[in-house]
Amino acid sequence: MLDRHLRPLIDPPLNRLGQAVARLGLSANHVTLIGLALGLGAAAAIWAQAFWLAIALILASRLADGLDGAVARVQGVSDFGGFLDIVCDFVFYAAIPLAFVALDPGAHGLAGAFLLLSFYVNAATFLGFAVLAEKQKMRSEAHGVKSLYFTSGLLEGTETIVFFLLLCLFPAAFAALAWGFGILCLITAGSRVFLAARVFRG
Repeated sequence: MLDRHLRPLIDPPLNRLGQAVARLGLSANHVTLIGLALGLGAAAAIWAQAFWLAIALILASRLADGLDGAVARVQGVSDFGGFLDIVCDFVFYAAIPLAFVALDPGAHGLAGAFLLLSFYVNAATFLGFAVLAEKQKMRSEAHGVKSLYFTSGLLEGTETIVFFLLLCLFPAAFAALAWGFGILCLITAGSRVFLAARVFRG
């Protein structure tokens, strides 16, 4: 919901930084993998109860996630780069809830499993819509230049990062936050199903 509104603010500085990174010789795929490593480091920090370190690593990971696209726009966008980016994103999005479940399986297990289920369903509707949008030759740059068609929704990347930061700030509230966010994820997925039924009915 917030991603498209933040794009005009964050794209210009990211593009400038992306040009500098490209001059250093790093590829967009390198930046993507660095972002994944930082994200997995954040999950490890959560498991170790180093929550402030986890916050710093989450923010650094998401900076890299935005930066890889900026580097790709300098060097040329590739289909594999888009594929790698979305795979690494989904690994990161799963690793953070898993870290909280590993931290306290008894207190966090059921809520964490529900949260991961909601992520799975949401991802399925997102990727399914993207496949059909490509088949229909649909194009949108509301979320920037992407290799996949991005549909807007109630919860997008920005909201998910804010949610992860809240989990790190208030780890004792994990279960309540996970149930609430998971429900909102399922609502987002449901709205995408209705949109697909309207757009692809013919």
